[in-house]
Amino acid sequence: MAANYWASSQRLHWQFTREKLAEVRNQLDLVDKEAVKQYPLPERRCLSIYFNIQIVRLGRRMQIRQQALATAQLYLRRFYTRVQIRDTNPYLVLATCVYLACKMEECPQHIRVVTSEARTFWPDFISGEISKIAECEFYLISEMNSYLIVHHPYRTLQDLTPVIGLTPEEGISSWSVINDSYLTDLPMLYPPHIIALTAIFLSAVLKSTHSGQVNLHGAAVSSVPAAVAAVVASGGTTGGSSAPQSRINKLIEWYAESGVDMEAIIDCTQEIISLYEVWDTFVDKVCKEQLSRMIKQRGLT
Repeated sequence: MAANYWASSQRLHWQFTREKLAEVRNQLDLVDKEAVKQYPLPERRCLSIYFNIQIVRLGRRMQIRQQALATAQLYLRRFYTRVQIRDTNPYLVLATCVYLACKMEECPQHIRVVTSEARTFWPDFISGEISKIAECEFYLISEMNSYLIVHHPYRTLQDLTPVIGLTPEEGISSWSVINDSYLTDLPMLYPPHIIALTAIFLSAVLKSTHSGQVNLHGAAVSSVPAAVAAVVASGGTTGGSSAPQSRINKLIEWYAESGVDMEAIIDCTQEIISLYEVWDTFVDKVCKEQLSRMIKQRGLT
């Protein structure tokens, strides 16, 4: 295992620019243009939200810790940069991602348990044969070229909590934002520390503009764009002398002194906000129906 992210397979083999990632996906769609036309699927963010909901349901049922679920989500995203989704049974793939992620994160689940629980949730798409997940596991490993180690932002968040002086509330909010980042392409675009610092920035902005318990999605969509615009306009600092604003100023100053790429953090912030905007109007029925139609008509069960 590469203890250093900068020398890891994640950075060397699974980090893309936005342009390169879009090119990879476009080339995948061109392989079978007829299938893409015949079996339309929801927009990518909607699919990501739907798959996240399914993975979390399965994970909670088996009491799997969050880091393993995050690894599973990233495996799913990596896999579908190599394999056209319309050639697979996504429910089998995501169940297998959870099974493999649990192995890699040292909280293994027996294959019979994963198969049984997955069949409980998706009886129309998961058979009782454990060989299906075993075969899909080899498929996953092969397509990812056995590069399975994942470096997460959670560790950076834990390391920086005492350094920056995050409150428990800010820590919880930051952790939630990191969880949500796995529904986006950010883990394949930016290093883990950038995502962690983005989560901390978002939590600070939310705390400065909302008091008490707030809906993370709605609060972020309503508050963060203005804060980001202020940072951009001021070249990395924000004005104002109120205590909450001072807190944000100090945080940005710390980022600047640390040589953090603020452009990357702003880009990550905008990506998270875009996700929340989609999430607030998301209805899983459309995803479920289109995936069901595709799987059944293509005989992928």
